[in-house]
Amino acid sequence: MNTVMNTSPGHTVAVYGAYGHTGRFVVAELLARGFVPVLSGRDEGKLRALAAARPGLDVRPAPVDDPAALDRALAGAAAVINCAGPFTTTAAPVIEAALRAGVPYVDVAAEIEANADTLAHFADRARAAETVIVPAMAFYGGLGDLLVTAAMGDWTAADEAHIAYGLSGWHPTAGTRVAGAAVHARRNGQRVRFRQGRLEYHRDDLPTLDWHFPAPMGTRAVVGEFTMADVVTVPSHLSIPEVRTYMSTEAAGDLATPDTPAPTAVDGSGRSAQTFLVDVVVRSGGTERRATASGQDIYAVTAPLAVEAVHRVLDGRTGRTGVAFAGAVFDAPDFLDALAPHITYSTTK
Repeated sequence: MNTVMNTSPGHTVAVYGAYGHTGRFVVAELLARGFVPVLSGRDEGKLRALAAARPGLDVRPAPVDDPAALDRALAGAAAVINCAGPFTTTAAPVIEAALRAGVPYVDVAAEIEANADTLAHFADRARAAETVIVPAMAFYGGLGDLLVTAAMGDWTAADEAHIAYGLSGWHPTAGTRVAGAAVHARRNGQRVRFRQGRLEYHRDDLPTLDWHFPAPMGTRAVVGEFTMADVVTVPSHLSIPEVRTYMSTEAAGDLATPDTPAPTAVDGSGRSAQTFLVDVVVRSGGTERRATASGQDIYAVTAPLAVEAVHRVLDGRTGRTGVAFAGAVFDAPDFLDALAPHITYSTTK
């Protein structure tokens, strides 16, 4: 089996897309936890600029369509974290390189179709290789999946799961814009939702409704069926036929506005002033269970999610091999506890 048992930080981890907004947070988190990042990605100039600010780190440029360069990028690495979107373009080539290298792969894809493609195309091959592929290990996808799994507790099935994103606002990065454009083109302008156990494409208008977030946020207007990667991650391992996601109207409006600026750092770590509260409700019959997580900056919090995942995979703290999303491969409550102080997490049953 390729998963290394009983390891500790100090391992080399390749970061593909290291110079991007999220990639920089991931590199910083790896360094803070004692790992040795290898800086990789498609733009050599941007990699060199990042390396100038991070002296001593290895730079390995790799076009996504150059398998030999990707192999060089992963040579000697214990794992790879892919932070380069759009993941409909980058995920498969970097996963192929990880399989050739025999190392685990983690990405931060929020794209619904990219995550579905990874599950469909690589599950059998990763299982045969006895390695682990963990897509969507980010604020969108990974965090929601962990919260739903934690809220489920001892339930083996539920009737429905609701994930409401209470963001103070959303200043999207250039990468978010590019990925969104790629998704829009792939869907031919359609929207997507998860109903009766399957993805459904549609052109219906999205409703606006009130969501009763826990204090201190309280009741806020949200856009219903603002569908995120949770509709792939959660149903992949939990028996829940209805999975619905919601977005605060402030954030949805920011994303829809073309000239909303990119995030601006307000502290030494590079975090923006954006705050979030993710509120999860699962229902079975007449019983309801809830889990919430709050914190600052959805891009910054992706870094501890992805790095914690790599750490646990390398330590052998996984429940399976193959392609698996966060809630399936990790102990969800323990993982969420480990994210302190980056998030504040609680459940109500």
